[in-house]
Amino acid sequence: MTEPAGVTHPWPHVFDPGTDPSAPVLVLLHGTGGTEHDLLPLAAALAPGAGILSARGPVREHGLNRWFRRLSEGVFDTEDVITRAGELAGFLDWAREHYRLGGRDLVAVGFSNGANIALATALLHPGTLHRAAAFSGMHPLDAHPVDTDLTGTRIALFNGAADPMAPQDSVERLAAVLQSRGAHVERTTHPGGHGLNPEDISRAALWIAGGQP
Repeated sequence: MTEPAGVTHPWPHVFDPGTDPSAPVLVLLHGTGGTEHDLLPLAAALAPGAGILSARGPVREHGLNRWFRRLSEGVFDTEDVITRAGELAGFLDWAREHYRLGGRDLVAVGFSNGANIALATALLHPGTLHRAAAFSGMHPLDAHPVDTDLTGTRIALFNGAADPMAPQDSVERLAAVLQSRGAHVERTTHPGGHGLNPEDISRAALWIAGGQP
């Protein structure tokens, strides 16, 4: 997996076309403090043979990479979320053309802050991103009404019931908004907290393959 010569997009990223051209391309979105390399080991467990497109969040917070600004723990800068979701959508459009992905499906796989930017992008730019598996994510746009038509959008939410960083009430509001706009939502809740649960990874692999989580 390399960053090919001639890449003109400013975000550091890794791309691998995968070994199965009929498989989707997994858009890997790291959590706070991560890099474009953090979730690469997850890809093989989720979808062997799939393509990989993994970028680094463009925002810095106390030296840590993030996808958007926040005002405090759990309080997001909504306007920045909207801006950064647009930037991510632009990056995905660029990558589709640059890497000649044609009609291959893009499936976002995000953890924590990466889950939140995936969800915001799916909510605001469903024409670019209409499938996302969100681990330990929450509603990224609580203060912003969503009026997009999400018919055809598929979202899988994987959360811990005891997660203080992604409270269940926020996840429930998110699911309600997604469904009210026409999205198909699958929810899985485990008894733990914030993190990547092995059983959730297995369920996400089934969901990506088109089965039931």
